[in-house]
Amino acid sequence: MTMATIVGLFTAVGVWIFKLLIELFTQGFFDNLGNALGKIGHWTIVLIPLFGGVLVGLFLHYFIGHEQYHGVSGIIESITFASGRLRYWRIPVKTVAAALSIGSGASVGPEDPSVQIGANIGSMFGQRLRFSDERMRALVAAGAASGIAAAFNAPIAGVFFALEVILGEIGGAAIGLVVLAAVISAVFTQAVSGAHPAFNVAPYAFNSIWELPLYILLGLISGLISIQYIRLIDGSHRLFANLQLPTWIKPAIAGGFVGLVGIFLPQVLGVGYETIDHIFNAGSFPLTLLVMMMVAKLILTPICVGSGFPGGVFAPALFIGATAGSAFGELARQFFPQLTIVPAAMAMVGMAALLAGAVHAPLTAILLLFEMTNDYRIILPLMLAVMVSYLVSQHLQPESVYMLPIARKGLRIQRGRDVDLLETIQVGQVMKTDITPLHESDSIRLAEQELAHQRAHGLPVLDEKDHLVGILTLQDIEDASLHNVDVKIVADICTRQIVVTYPDETVGTALRKISVRDIGRLPVVDRNNPQHLLGVARRSDLIRAYEIALTRRTNLLQRAHQVRLGVMADVRVEEFRIEPKSICEGKALSKIPWPRESLVSSIRRNRHTLIPHGDTILRAGDVLVIVLDDKAQQTIRQLCETQPDQPDGQQSKS
Repeated sequence: MTMATIVGLFTAVGVWIFKLLIELFTQGFFDNLGNALGKIGHWTIVLIPLFGGVLVGLFLHYFIGHEQYHGVSGIIESITFASGRLRYWRIPVKTVAAALSIGSGASVGPEDPSVQIGANIGSMFGQRLRFSDERMRALVAAGAASGIAAAFNAPIAGVFFALEVILGEIGGAAIGLVVLAAVISAVFTQAVSGAHPAFNVAPYAFNSIWELPLYILLGLISGLISIQYIRLIDGSHRLFANLQLPTWIKPAIAGGFVGLVGIFLPQVLGVGYETIDHIFNAGSFPLTLLVMMMVAKLILTPICVGSGFPGGVFAPALFIGATAGSAFGELARQFFPQLTIVPAAMAMVGMAALLAGAVHAPLTAILLLFEMTNDYRIILPLMLAVMVSYLVSQHLQPESVYMLPIARKGLRIQRGRDVDLLETIQVGQVMKTDITPLHESDSIRLAEQELAHQRAHGLPVLDEKDHLVGILTLQDIEDASLHNVDVKIVADICTRQIVVTYPDETVGTALRKISVRDIGRLPVVDRNNPQHLLGVARRSDLIRAYEIALTRRTNLLQRAHQVRLGVMADVRVEEFRIEPKSICEGKALSKIPWPRESLVSSIRRNRHTLIPHGDTILRAGDVLVIVLDDKAQQTIRQLCETQPDQPDGQQSKS
C-alpha cells in the first residue's frame, strides 16, 4: 500500500508539472510568437504548428530515438510481454516533447502522456525494488490510473481505465493498489488545482421517454464515427511509416497541415477543451461549423499521431463526440421541436459514446463523463448511447484504437496477459478451397465416386443456383443403406441443418462449433452472403493450426526475452530474417562482417531457438535476434536481404 501511495503522489506531481509545461508552451507559441506573427497577417498561424513540428521532430530524433513501445498500446504490450518493464528514464524527455506538441497546437490530447508518466513511475519503482512480475504489473496499472485521475480530476474513471484498458480485467489482486493510487493522485490534484470538474455544465435533464430513440440513434452514429477514427489512426501510422523521409521531418509536415486548417478553423488547434466548454454552456455553434470541426478533428488527429507527435487520442475523441452530438442535437431540435431537445445534452452523451466506441471501455467512458461534468441527471440516456456505440464498434471493428497496433503485429491479447494463440489464426488461413462440391441432382453413385476421388468423408451440397443448401457425408449414405431407404439423388439424404464458419472467424471459434456438434467439417461461407461457398474447414485442418500456434508461442516467448533485454540494457533488439541469395545464407556466423555495434544473441529456426556459435551455418528462413544500435541497422539489413544478380566476376564481397 505504501508503494501505491508513492506512485499516486509522484504521478500527480508529474502530471501537474506536465500541465504547467503545456500552459508555458501554449503561452510562448500563441501569445508571444502568435501575436508577433499576427502583425504580418492572420495566415501566419500556419507557422506555429509547423515550427512546433520541427522542434518536436528534432527533439525525438536526438533525445529519444527508437522506441520499443508507443503510447498506451505500448504500455499494454509491455504488461503482456515484459511484465510492465518500461524505459522509465526517457519519460522526462517524452513529457517535454508532448507538452511541446500540445502547446504548439497539434491535434493531440494530454491523457496518453499523463498515463505514460504514471505507468513509467510505477515501472521505475518496480524495477528498482526488483518486484515480482505480478506486483510490477499492478504498479504500472496503478500509475496509469493515477495519470487519468490527475489529467481529468477523475479517480473513478482512472481506476476503470486501468482495469478495462491496461489490465483487461475488472478485478484481481491489483485492484487495491490501483484504487489507492488513483485516490492519492486525485487528492493532490484537487489540493493544487481545486476540486472543480473539468467542464462546467449547465443543468440538463432527461425530459421525455420519446427522447430515447434519438439517443439510441446517436449511439449508433457515434459507434460508426469511432470506427472511422480507429481506422484513420491506423492508416495514418502505416502511411507515415512507409514515407521514405527522415523521422524528424514527418511531424513538421503534419504541423504544417494542422496550421493550414487552423487558419479557417482555429477551434481544432490543440486539445479543444475551450470549444467543448462553449458547446456546453454558451450555446451551440452553427450546424455547418460543428460538422466542419468534427470532420477536421477526425482527420487532423490521425495525421498528428501517425506522424509522430507525442500525445493522446483520448481528448480528441471527446472533441469529436461533443461536436457530433451537438450537431445531431441541432438536427433533432429542428425535426422534433415538441421534445424540447437541448443540443448540449446530446453533446455530453455523444462525447462519452464516441470515446467508448474508440477505446472499447464503456464503463470508463460513462464514469469519466460523470466525473468531468459532475452531472448525474442524464445518466440513463448516457448509458444507453454508450452501450450502443460500444457494441456497434466492437462488432464492426473488433480491435480498439489501442489494441489495433498490437493486432497489426499478429498478436491478440485477451484478459490483460493471456495470449490465446488459436484466436490469432483465422479459418481463411487453413481452409481448403480446392474442393469440388456436390449438387442436389447428383446421383448417389456419383457422390460416392466423388467422395472417394477427393478422399473426403463429406462434401458441401449446392442447388442449381450454386447456393449452399446442405452437406453429404459417408455416414448419411451408410445410414440410408442400413435402413433400406430408396434414394437416388443427393437431395434425398443430404443434411440440411448445417453449421458454417467464416473466413475471418478464428480457429478457436470454429473448433468450438465442431466440438459442440461433434462433426468433422464446416463449410466456409461469405459472411455477407451465407449461401456463397468459399471452402471447407476440416477438423484435421483446424487441428493442424495448432502447429502454427506453437510456432507463434515460441516467437512470443522469445519476444518477451528480447523486451526484457532491451529494457534492462537500454539497447535495441531487432529481428532480421535471412533471405535466399543473401550474403549471410550458407555462411558460418564468424565469416560474416557484422558491424562492431551489434551482437547476434539467438537464432530462431522453425520452432527451435539456437544459441549462436562462430561455426553456426546460417540458412535461408532463419530469424536472427540481434542487439544493435541505430548505426548498425542498415548494414545488417543489407547482409540479410536477397542480393541482386551480378555479372560474372563481380561476386558480392563478404
